[in-house]
Amino acid sequence: MSDGTAVAGPDGALRCPWALSTPDYVTYHDEEWGRPVHGDDALFERLSLEAFQSGLSWITILRRREGFRAAFAGFEIAKVATFTDADKDRLLADAGIIRNRAKIAATMANARALAEWTPGDLDDLIWSHAPAPAARPAPKTLADVPAVTPESTALSKALKKRGLRFVGPTTAYALMQACGLVDDHLQACVARSAP
Repeated sequence: MSDGTAVAGPDGALRCPWALSTPDYVTYHDEEWGRPVHGDDALFERLSLEAFQSGLSWITILRRREGFRAAFAGFEIAKVATFTDADKDRLLADAGIIRNRAKIAATMANARALAEWTPGDLDDLIWSHAPAPAARPAPKTLADVPAVTPESTALSKALKKRGLRFVGPTTAYALMQACGLVDDHLQACVARSAP
C-alpha cells in the first residue's frame, strides 16, 4: 500500500500511485493525463467523460472511451447537438457506454448549448481558468492534490452560467487535471517532466 508518494512502476520509473493499478492507467497517465488539450470538440469530449465518471472509477470510463466516441459521433459538438429522442433511446440501450439517463441528457443538452457558442469559446473559457504554473508547488504526495480549487469553482460557475450541466467544481477540477490546465503529477513522477 502506497503512502501517497510516487511509486516505481514495472519499468522502475516513479509514477503517481493511482497510475499503477492497471496497464490502461499506466498508458493514460504517461501519455495523456495532464497534457494540454485544446479545441472545442476535444474539450467537449473530456468534459462529457468527466461528467459520466462522476460517482464511478475513471478506469470504467477509460475502458469504454471508444464506445463513448462511437455512440456520441466522436463528440463533435455540431453532430451531438442534432441528437433526437431516438438517439437518446439508442444511447440508453448501448452497452458500450454508461447508460445513465441524466448524464446522457446532459451531454446532449450541453452540445446544443455549445453549438450556439462562437467557435473557440469553449477552449477560451476553459483555459482562461488555468492558474499560473508557479501558483502551487508540485505535489509531493496524493494528499497534496486538491479535489476542488478556487479556479475549478470559478470554471464550474462560468460553464453553468453559459448553460452547461453536470459541471460541478469537482468535475471541473478533474477536467483541469486531465487537460493540462494544472500539473498534478507528483513531484517525483516521471510524467511531470515529460514533454
